[in-house]
Formats: sequence, structure tokens, C-alpha cells
Amino acid sequence: MNARLICLLGPTAVGKTEIAIQLAQRLNAEIISVDSRQIYRQMDIGTAKPNPEEQQAARHHLIDCVDISQSFSVADYQRLADTAIADIQNRGKRVLLVGGAGLYFRAIVDGLFEGPGANPALRERLEGEAAQHGVDVLHQRLRACDPVSADRIHPNNIIRVIRALEVYELTGTPMSVLQQQWHPEKQRYPFIAFCLTMPRALLYRRIEQRVDIMLANGLIAEVEALLAAGYSRDTVALQSFGYRELIAYLDGECTYMEAVAQLKQNTRRFAKRQLTWFRKDTRLEWIDRESTPDVVAYVLERIER
Repeated sequence: MNARLICLLGPTAVGKTEIAIQLAQRLNAEIISVDSRQIYRQMDIGTAKPNPEEQQAARHHLIDCVDISQSFSVADYQRLADTAIADIQNRGKRVLLVGGAGLYFRAIVDGLFEGPGANPALRERLEGEAAQHGVDVLHQRLRACDPVSADRIHPNNIIRVIRALEVYELTGTPMSVLQQQWHPEKQRYPFIAFCLTMPRALLYRRIEQRVDIMLANGLIAEVEALLAAGYSRDTVALQSFGYRELIAYLDGECTYMEAVAQLKQNTRRFAKRQLTWFRKDTRLEWIDRESTPDVVAYVLERIER
């Protein structure tokens, strides 16, 4: 049994799933999704979740595990991932981590960033401000000093909003930056990691094509069904890109074309943030899909070297 994890990372729409399935079949591996949204049930089209045929071609883990109404943290993800890794390896198979959530990847291989200890006086002050002015005011303050964390933390999650502000006020550095810079004393698992990339213009074209395909495949109907099922528009899951833009359209806040344009723009921005995160991790080996004709063969050769 090979204990080393094989990791295939990269931004949205770069083509990870197709390559991952081929690798899993060649390596006798099972895939663990490293994605913060595919964990939710019923969010299929908007998260580009592997379809039933793809999931049949290679066994996937950490997909469809959580109800949309449930809160779900990085620590929850780490716990589920550890369980899945042990299960896969105990059955004599290899583990293939696949996805674009850099924070989830680091939670598996490095552990969780804890940051500075709590400051009771500062926390009490922030809690008082939230009670007096509302958590939205604090979330806007967080967006001003740490937009990456603000994108990741739902405005209603007062505990995480306050913690991110606390870290910034105590250190003078955004929590998202500290998370990227953090280096643990010891890795939790041995691993080899590859990050797929391609020229920015090509990636953006693929993103726009993917959005068009999602819409053609029924993304609006998926969003309508989730709202009809009674899920709140304010849940963390439904406030993510691909859903919030179409909810705004369905609520009459914008036109269809405006919603689609916003969705494409938000997805491009998300991909840019993913690439920025991964570039800070020097342990990743980058593979340009445009200049590497056979990515699967290249990865297999590197793994067995």
C-alpha cells in the first residue's frame, strides 16, 4: 500500500475531473474531492459536480455529504477527509486528492491554522459592535481589510467574522495571508502535488463556456428547486457564486443577461484567487495544459520516478 497522497489541484474549469478519472483508473486510486461546495447535496450543476457517469468511472469521496442548511467548517472537512483517507488506504488503494480549495488542501496535508490566541477584551468590543450596529457592519469592515476572508465567511457567521477581525487587529495582517504563509512543523501526510494551469485568456474562455453549459443544463431550474424546497437565500452555500447571481435574477433584482455576466465575472475572479493561493505553495509542481500534450502520462511518470 502506497501511503503517499497524490494531489491534482488547479483553478475552476481547468479540466481536473477528466484527468483525475484517468489517473484514478491507472493508479487503482479513489478520488477525494477538495472542494468547498461539492460537499453539499442537491447543488450539482452550479458546483460542476462530477456527474453519475464520472462518479461511476472512479469512486469519489466527500461529495454529497452535507445538507445545504447545515453549517460546515474546514475542521469538519478535515475530519471527513481523514476518515476517507484511512478507509481508502486500508483497502489497499491509493488516494487521489482533486480540487481547487487551497484551504481544504492545506487542512489535509498540513493541519489547521490556529492563529494568535483569543483576546477577550477585543472580542467583547467586537461583539458589542455587532449587537449595536449589526454583523453586516463588521463584515464590511472585514472586506476592507481582508477581502479573501470576507468572500469565504458568510456575513451571518458572526463567530468567524469576529475571529477574522480579531486576527487582523492583533497581528496587522489579514488572516487569509497568515493562512497562506503558515508552515507547520510537520506534514500530516506524505504527498506529491500537481497544479494544472493554462494561459489566462484560455482559462477565461473555458469559464465562460462552462457557465453557458451549466445554464443550458438547467442551472436556473436547480436554483428554483432549492428555493422551492425552503432553503434560505442566506445560507453559506446559496450565497456562493453560481447561485447568488441567479437568485438575484429570480428575485427581480437584475435582468437575466446581467446575472449571467455577473456570474461569469465572479467565476473568473474566483479562478484568479485560486491561482494566487496555489502560487504561494512552493511544494506544488505546475503543469501547463497547453504545453503538456499528455498530462496523465506526465503525472504517472513523475509519480513512479
